[in-house]
Amino acid sequence: MIGRDATGNRRAGSRSDHGAPSPDTSRPAEPDAKAPDHQPGAEAEPSQPESVALAELQSENAALKDRLLRALAEAENVRRRAERDLADMRQYAVAKFAADLLPVADNLERAIASVPAESRKNDGTVKALLEGVELTEKELLRVLERHGVKKLLPIGERFDPNFHEALFEIPDPSVPDGSVSRIVEPGYSIGARPLRPAKVGVARGGPSGKPPSGR
Repeated sequence: MIGRDATGNRRAGSRSDHGAPSPDTSRPAEPDAKAPDHQPGAEAEPSQPESVALAELQSENAALKDRLLRALAEAENVRRRAERDLADMRQYAVAKFAADLLPVADNLERAIASVPAESRKNDGTVKALLEGVELTEKELLRVLERHGVKKLLPIGERFDPNFHEALFEIPDPSVPDGSVSRIVEPGYSIGARPLRPAKVGVARGGPSGKPPSGR
């Protein structure tokens, strides 16, 4: 039933034409509940199990990296040792053969020293023969040196027990004490090693200053 006022008009807002109450448009609509704040690009914090797994992976990665670096360093050391061994083998492989040739060099030197000075001057045949022997000795020493073998004539040098063998001492105040003043038999070295020590006499009684070294 539609209400009417005293003038017979409808009362506004009481009922709609179909009997349903009219909506109240005077009150603003309530906003919906706020959605949770979410910033673009923000990532969720990992959970505790995920943090543990990440730490384990990082630790395993560091361990593998350390093992790799150690393996590379060991491989480099092996390569360097192999190169050194190969260089030593090349340099010292002829040591035995060179040592067998030293008596030949000694005999050539003795043959040259045994020729009297008078014969060298006056006898043409002896002189020509001597020149041939001297050339042979020089060529032999040149070949030995080409293979790393060096003749040692340490006169005036400081006595070195690694390369010299002292046979006697010589009182000589004019040269530094402990220096080589006489050579009985020359020595030979190969590379940085002695092939045969020089047999020498060592001066005693001279100044204490160190004489120069030949190496």
